[in-house]
Amino acid sequence: MNQQYELYIKTHFSAAHYLAGYPGDCARLHGHNWTVEVYVRCDRLNSIGIGVDFRIIKQAVKDAISELDHANLNELPIFKDINPSSENIAMVLYKSLSKRLNADGIRVSKIKVSETEEAGVYYWES
Repeated sequence: MNQQYELYIKTHFSAAHYLAGYPGDCARLHGHNWTVEVYVRCDRLNSIGIGVDFRIIKQAVKDAISELDHANLNELPIFKDINPSSENIAMVLYKSLSKRLNADGIRVSKIKVSETEEAGVYYWES
């Protein structure tokens, strides 16, 4: 039997954005307090029973969202050609964190980004 563990951390950041081409209020500059959940899968534990140290995940996420926090997302180079929608924020974070965390037996499995308690998106690649 193959064992799998899926660890997660939850954090948040605050930022402003607008959605170019959106037919409504979101076309105007506004802000959110985004919640981010990062899920990391591993297939084995180390000698002391840890798959991935939560501190490592937390630091990678902190580094990845540091440029987003308290920024106008539309002004950032990573959103030069795409709207900073929750969907695209999740995709950008997934790609960034995959580069930082993926290793033998360890893989970022999905990212959840929520702009409110009632609305959010999961992003993953298969």
